[in-house]
Amino acid sequence: MSIEQKNTDVILIGAGIMSATLGTLLKELVPKWNITVFEKLESAGEESSNEWNNAGTGHAALCELNYTSVKPDGSIDISKAIQINEQFQLSMQFWSHLVKNKLISNPQDFIMQLPHMSMVQGEQNIAFLKKRFEAMSNNPLFQNMEFSDDHEILKEWIPLVMQDRPANEAIAATKIDNGTDVNFGALTRMLFDHLKSKNVDMKYKHSVENMNRTSDGSWELKVRNDKGNVERHKAKFVFIGGGGGSLHLLQKSGIPEGKQIGGFPVSGLFLVCNKPEIVEQHHAKVYGKAKVGAPPMSVPHLDTRFIDNKKSLLFGPFAGFSPKFLKTGSMLDLVTSVKPDNLVTMLAAGAKEMSLTKYLIEQVMLSKEKRIEELREFIPNAKLEDWDIVVAGQRVQVIKDTEAGGKGTLQFGTELITAADGSIAALLGASPGASTAVQVMLDIIKRCFPQHVEEWEPKIKEMIPTYGMSLMDNPELLKEMHSSTANALGLSKKEQPIIDSTSLEEETIVHAGHIEENNEIEVNEVNEVNEVNEKA
Repeated sequence: MSIEQKNTDVILIGAGIMSATLGTLLKELVPKWNITVFEKLESAGEESSNEWNNAGTGHAALCELNYTSVKPDGSIDISKAIQINEQFQLSMQFWSHLVKNKLISNPQDFIMQLPHMSMVQGEQNIAFLKKRFEAMSNNPLFQNMEFSDDHEILKEWIPLVMQDRPANEAIAATKIDNGTDVNFGALTRMLFDHLKSKNVDMKYKHSVENMNRTSDGSWELKVRNDKGNVERHKAKFVFIGGGGGSLHLLQKSGIPEGKQIGGFPVSGLFLVCNKPEIVEQHHAKVYGKAKVGAPPMSVPHLDTRFIDNKKSLLFGPFAGFSPKFLKTGSMLDLVTSVKPDNLVTMLAAGAKEMSLTKYLIEQVMLSKEKRIEELREFIPNAKLEDWDIVVAGQRVQVIKDTEAGGKGTLQFGTELITAADGSIAALLGASPGASTAVQVMLDIIKRCFPQHVEEWEPKIKEMIPTYGMSLMDNPELLKEMHSSTANALGLSKKEQPIIDSTSLEEETIVHAGHIEENNEIEVNEVNEVNEVNEKA
């Protein structure tokens, strides 16, 4: 029996923030194009984009120390911080456009203003932080940043962190008030609700199993639905935005650009506070310095979060290891991602990244008590019974050969892979990811639709006024954009949502159930790994 083939203009694989952003941009630029979305889960934003699977930081390089490095001459290189901040500004402008034009509503449901801080301990780290502050505060993008090593001032900024801390301890922090906490899960769902209203075909519980080029240069996808039925879908352009699952699909595409690329999965755990009275004492995202050998995604931070207009407090992440590429993935994901073309690359990475392997083993072996000890570097009087464990999302760090790093270089960032003819694009990697989704999707548009860029540019500039411009070089425009996006997104208001302690306690109970369920899953995963090892 022949299988009916369905044709569309654009196929988006994965219902996360990346597909949501690209779909929304394309629907604004070319409303008549037909778009189909495939998601193997039953709803949008359930993997990496889910609010409990990421830190919720609006990454603008305001507090992340790994975005600034020390040059050989001792000066601080802030070029990456500038790049990421400029990219986040584009996301803010696009979200503002959507709110102003009533394409999405209630921005407070996905974004809240929140101070971003960097905190270090020890004279050497304080010297670095001060140098970093001097380099950044002279730049218009970071001009509102403050620095202090005065305990009395720090007690005003971070009272919970300074409580019961020795008066002679060398500690310092920087603070910038216009940081944000972003609920990327809520934003993803909002965008897909909007796309559905624009007749985008949303196909949940559909897994893409294979893809092939057709004689006319289009892509034909083999898709299986939750009833086990196979469908064929054909499109001129395909975007693979399936988080950790993107690597397998990129390999199935067979494009040369996807060769010699591997991936290494890193999972995460957070401690979440179950005491509302403690949660209320902290109001910031406070980032520390990564330990030697730790991947950048494991930089410790103490975060105020706003989820469903409720305030939470999280600490972490603690790195973990699972061979799965997605939380809902397979225990064989890592093994099956190793192909003849990337085998040497993967082996080279294994030999080079022994410190990361050691770090991950140490992290996996940590007891809850040991995790609380690490938390005490941030909250000296933290108590074991006040914190529970939440299992966060999976990230797959890209491994590839580079000129600078040679064979098997582990990449810490977001990687965009596109075919030479622009017919297919895939997104791999991790942070800053979601925060810079708009910039990444604009890059896809440039690479994959070059014939349309000139025609689309006026509309792009309507949605993103500073498209193609440097805000750093236009301080007045920067000020104007900060003001307009803050007004549109409701960030200029100082008041915070009213937190009902009763509802917060109820939410904690829900999370506790979620935590127990995740811990049970982890135990099952360990058993599965043992079985795989025994068979091997």
